[in-house]
Amino acid sequence: MEISYGRPVSAPREARRPGRRSGDSGTREAILTAARGQFAAHGFRGASLRTIAGEAGVDPALIRHFFGSKDDLFDATLEVPHQLVERIKAELAGEPEGLGERLTRTYLGLWEDPATSGPLLALMRSAVTSEPAAERLRAMLGRRLFAEVPALLGRSDGEVRAALIGAHLVGVALARHVVRLPPVAELDLDTLVSYCAPAIGRYLTEPLGAP
Repeated sequence: MEISYGRPVSAPREARRPGRRSGDSGTREAILTAARGQFAAHGFRGASLRTIAGEAGVDPALIRHFFGSKDDLFDATLEVPHQLVERIKAELAGEPEGLGERLTRTYLGLWEDPATSGPLLALMRSAVTSEPAAERLRAMLGRRLFAEVPALLGRSDGEVRAALIGAHLVGVALARHVVRLPPVAELDLDTLVSYCAPAIGRYLTEPLGAP
């Protein structure tokens, strides 16, 4: 009869990396969530990788593992949600009647929606101090959100009109959500839209310049 003395020796467990959450996808999303909050609150220059890592509960090395540099992380947080672009395009494709009101409500409403306001706020706050962020903002407005306005209008000055629409709406969003300029910041969305929509409608359909 074979006799065994003591307990069998088990294989050594693999050492767990410090700071890593369970699952790569969960860790990545935690970093992105923390980064969006920091970039939105402090802009590109004011946010640090160490602070982002601390808020996400991970080691700073994991940020480099998943995203590379601070610039790369910033780019990842500014990915414009697909539904944002599609909602703007859907309004532009609708009936011309009431287009100014629909476009104004859709764009300003994106700033009120928690699902889309984070990337927009981070982008806006960072664009005033970071040229890469400013370029991303120009790309989002000119080549994605309002890119179809000139063709829709069929006018030789369509690009100017699209730029004026973007400048107006971006300026209102900046005053309301970044500068918090009173009373613009305190107005309810319906009232704000009613004030801004006529100007957007003029940019879309009426002659530019003095009457």
